[in-house]
Amino acid sequence: MTEAVEYDVVVLGAGPTGENVADRTRAAGMSTAVVESELVGGECSYWACMPSKALLRPVITRADARRVAGVRRAVQGPLDAPEVLAHRDDYASHWKDDGQVGWLDSTGARFYRGQGRLHGPRKVVVTGPENERHVLTARHAVALCTGSRAVLPDLPGVAGAKAWTSREATSAQSVPGRLVVVGGGVVGTEMATAWQALGSQVTMLVRGKGLLPRMEPFVGEHVADALTEAGATVRTDVSVAAVQRDGSGGPITVVLDDGELIDADEILFATGRAPRTEDIGLETIGLEPGSWLRVDDSCRVEGSEWLYAVGDVNHRALLTHQGKYQARIAGAAIAARAQHVPLLETDRWGAHAATADHDAVPQVVFTDPEAASVGLSLAEAEATGRRVRAVDYDLGSVAGAGLFVDNYRGHARMVVDLDREIVLGATFVGPGVGELLHSATIAVAGEVPINRLWHAVPSYPTISEVWLRLLETYRG
Repeated sequence: MTEAVEYDVVVLGAGPTGENVADRTRAAGMSTAVVESELVGGECSYWACMPSKALLRPVITRADARRVAGVRRAVQGPLDAPEVLAHRDDYASHWKDDGQVGWLDSTGARFYRGQGRLHGPRKVVVTGPENERHVLTARHAVALCTGSRAVLPDLPGVAGAKAWTSREATSAQSVPGRLVVVGGGVVGTEMATAWQALGSQVTMLVRGKGLLPRMEPFVGEHVADALTEAGATVRTDVSVAAVQRDGSGGPITVVLDDGELIDADEILFATGRAPRTEDIGLETIGLEPGSWLRVDDSCRVEGSEWLYAVGDVNHRALLTHQGKYQARIAGAAIAARAQHVPLLETDRWGAHAATADHDAVPQVVFTDPEAASVGLSLAEAEATGRRVRAVDYDLGSVAGAGLFVDNYRGHARMVVDLDREIVLGATFVGPGVGELLHSATIAVAGEVPINRLWHAVPSYPTISEVWLRLLETYRG
């Protein structure tokens, strides 16, 4: 059976990004279809943000409590791993999407479950679970919001070793005795933190010289020290050459480049992601299957009048909140163009430009200690050719930090444009710093002058008083 229907907008992918594109175009009065081959809610809801943070929250809570006088002796026992995993299952909705389908229906968008593929300009063909076909034509726009997927390296033995990616690491139903984590980025450090605390003996193997290399260097040093103190083994400047596991699913042997062998029960490869664009019909419109898609600041694919690529697929900022931000921008741009309203192309911070993707991307890494950053690092700012200065402060010297936990260890840095006297970036590492980040994001995105920030008085005694200390250090 084949159904042919026309909509103003067709959205391919119903993760947070696709949901938000649909919400914005529906709010503008545009008829919208949404196509999803897996679960509505996408990677974030079932295999990334929500389950990973559900795993990490008890880990961080216990770690912080152990640093507070009068509490630490009450929390010396192990975590209740079955309870933590059950709590995680609840937050992943037990891998059922009924609730999110209900929300999507409430927007007035039409939901199609099945594999959607482009079939020439403005046309998407959906093959449903019963092999039914729907031919959807878009009057104004098709938005590709299919996200990204974890990539396993092409190494001997990996294919048969049942190696974990981020999906298995966030959904595993038991705690492995020995876990090898390959990669030192966000997924690697967060999952090493979680599973070490739940009872695994974790060994991290990192090809580079440190953890979290996209953040300021001091961040990775703090996180590596904490993981080591927790009992994990962190090894840098090492590479995996092969993985060995027999067909019965028994122990794993990891072979390093120098021939050293490491035994494990599971291995997680957290070594990169690829766009989920390999099977969506890009070849029918002259684009390369499996490629990242280049877009302008309204998220419209370069060279097209009707195709948008929003979220991970455009490779601008692979973060759920940035995908949702882009969705709001793209939705507004789609509606404006449909109504022949001129876009605010000259306004960098206007309704139709995803400028934050370049200048104000915030990110929290939920390790112990937490790490948080927004905007440019010192190295990135220097690479732009601007006159800049890094202002550093020991977070443990802030009164509120000392009250938060005993013997607080952490660090803060803001990067200042010396000519414009605005904050280009800020980075924090330490317990609880994730909640500092939005103030920094406002300062960076708002390009708030340093002299005006002087009048933003932090409450005493909170960790946010570090802003006053940074400003005092800058002024000298």
